[in-house]
Amino acid sequence: MGLPKILLSWSGGKDSAWALHVLRQEAKYEVVGLLTTINEAFRRVAIHGYREALLDAQAVAAGLPVWKVDLPFPCTNAEYETRMAVVLERAVAEGIHGIAFGDLFLEEIRAYRLRQLEKTGLEAVFPVWGIPTDELAETMVSGGLRAFLTCVDPRVLDPSFAGRRFDAKLLKELPAGVDRCGERGEFHTFACEGPMFSRSIAVEPAEVIERDGFVYAELLSVSSEPVA
Repeated sequence: MGLPKILLSWSGGKDSAWALHVLRQEAKYEVVGLLTTINEAFRRVAIHGYREALLDAQAVAAGLPVWKVDLPFPCTNAEYETRMAVVLERAVAEGIHGIAFGDLFLEEIRAYRLRQLEKTGLEAVFPVWGIPTDELAETMVSGGLRAFLTCVDPRVLDPSFAGRRFDAKLLKELPAGVDRCGERGEFHTFACEGPMFSRSIAVEPAEVIERDGFVYAELLSVSSEPVA
């Protein structure tokens, strides 16, 4: 009998990427898929804002299939829960044991995850929960994780941070009060290299735009034509 099979809730950012690395190191579960929400109008990963083709490149590098959940734009919480319920039913039907999340310390988010899975019988797994985020951010960088900031909340972080690399220099320059992992939504990232991937994903930041109150940095593949 093998390890319990789980899906990993995958934003494509540094936290979910590092969670995959930790899960594989600990070897308590077998990650068999990445569960990702997609803005169906623009074919971009929800919240983080990068293009679906880059998600597909991450999946190839991680050696895992993606379970994509299309969400309307805009999307109510009720619609989100309805569409997620369909996916969770599929997971149960396919013998999945649980869902892992890259959440770090927000208790209300963890409680919400637990409520959503409670009636399904799926276990909620939190492989990076409770690690001090200053320490975690440094561990990610020193451990070979490479990422770019794709989305910045301009209410708490200067728009000039959009498109920057998540590296030691950035960690030193983040203002006081901004979580080093952006756990309160100060920023979101796209992971392009690290021990969870078999290959790097060559991207470069391009246009920076403001949309819906957030500042987004477009990422383009540098190994081919700009992603359509």
